[in-house]
Amino acid sequence: MDVLIAGAGPTGLMLAAELRLAGIDVVVVDALPARTGESRAGGIHARTMEIFDQRGLMDRLLPQGRLIQAGHFGGLRMEFGDFPTRFPYTLGIVQAVVERELEARATELGATVRWSSPVTGIRPDDDGVEVEVGGPDGGLIRCAHLVGCDGGRSTVRKLAGIGFDGTDATMVGMLADVELTEPPAGTVFGHRRGPGDFSVIQFQPGWHRLMVQRYDRVLDRAHQPSFDEFRASFCEVAGTDYGMHSPRWVSQYGDAARQADRYREGRVFLAGDAAHIHFPAGGQGLNLGVQDAVNLGWKLAAVVQGHAPSELLDSYEAERFPVAARVLQNTRAQTALSRPGRHVDALRETFTGLLESDDVRFRLGLMLTALDVRYDVKGEHTLIGRRVPDADLTVAGEATRVHQLLTAGRPVLLTLQGVAPSIDGWADRVECVQAQCGTDGWTVPGVGDVSAPAAVLIRPDGYVAWATDEPSAEGLDEAMATWFGPATVSAAC
Repeated sequence: MDVLIAGAGPTGLMLAAELRLAGIDVVVVDALPARTGESRAGGIHARTMEIFDQRGLMDRLLPQGRLIQAGHFGGLRMEFGDFPTRFPYTLGIVQAVVERELEARATELGATVRWSSPVTGIRPDDDGVEVEVGGPDGGLIRCAHLVGCDGGRSTVRKLAGIGFDGTDATMVGMLADVELTEPPAGTVFGHRRGPGDFSVIQFQPGWHRLMVQRYDRVLDRAHQPSFDEFRASFCEVAGTDYGMHSPRWVSQYGDAARQADRYREGRVFLAGDAAHIHFPAGGQGLNLGVQDAVNLGWKLAAVVQGHAPSELLDSYEAERFPVAARVLQNTRAQTALSRPGRHVDALRETFTGLLESDDVRFRLGLMLTALDVRYDVKGEHTLIGRRVPDADLTVAGEATRVHQLLTAGRPVLLTLQGVAPSIDGWADRVECVQAQCGTDGWTVPGVGDVSAPAAVLIRPDGYVAWATDEPSAEGLDEAMATWFGPATVSAAC
């Protein structure tokens, strides 16, 4: 087997779909007996929607969610409507729906998902990993690579001997999906009162998600709160229970923030919550994991196929570790901004005024949505290392968009302005598209407007590996060799 993935959450399923796009043999195992239907996450941000759009998944997801024309930082509302993306909003959609659609996509592409199959042991060697899997259909599975997408308490991370340092929880949050006999007139979000704050959000007709966050206590991580315990804590803060009854599920969370020491140990990798945990401020967790998967997937496929050397896989940690570290930092800041007390009241009032500045709002909002992520990719062009803007194009007389060129999960050399660099030696891996662009300028988040390039090399994850404004193709061969392996047989575009 090429790749075994531990964990059938959004990260593992997205990774499985990415690998199957490239024809990689992949199996997903999960310790749970079946999908629970529980949903910690309740929304996806612009960059994740762009990624789903790149793979043709937004047509499935968009009708099942609701558009929220804003986001928040520490409970302070920020408008997203003028952000440079086709998705300038938050999509309110529960994690269970996202998982259902990702599992359908992965299995349609040929992935196998096995439930009641916990990873219980691993024995890596130079050629692969022997994985012990428990459950009724358990046994030994030999794979070339193992990826732990098995959550914050990751068994794979522990078995691989990878440290998980960070800060302990200083507060507790609890959530419950319930029915209400006396619901509020509208959404209540982050209402601060007494020792904490509370929220009431209707995701679907007939049931609401209630959350209460308290800064006067910390619960043991293994504690499973009862519905009565949740209701009592909620009433202490909110002063009412809104007639809550018929709970679907109850859970707790905290503001512990930890990150794996490394994302790779030989042929074993970590992604999603197995690599990083943090307070769910700003709704970044699911998004961060999906983006890990899309960064790792095409690189792992290229190595398994023999197109690229194993060293390409080192770029996964190099690129994704700083992104997660920034999320841990901004969620710590949001926790501090949410605490009770007059000093924090003053801080929030000051912060609210700062958010009236577009510069501040864009800086924080682009960070939360991950639209401003820039990887450390060699090259001086403004676009290099950034996600490629989704510009309107005409290809062979047909209207399309840049992101639609990425549906197959292959690298794309997009040539504009009549420029057509050669891709001799890479035509078996890189798709060459000649197009006309509908605008002379592209908007880059956090930068502003730049001239549309003459040519741009786009990685399968939607990030720019090389770009030029000149007819010259200087540096193109080096970029293709770096990211997609050495040239093979001669072939013309």
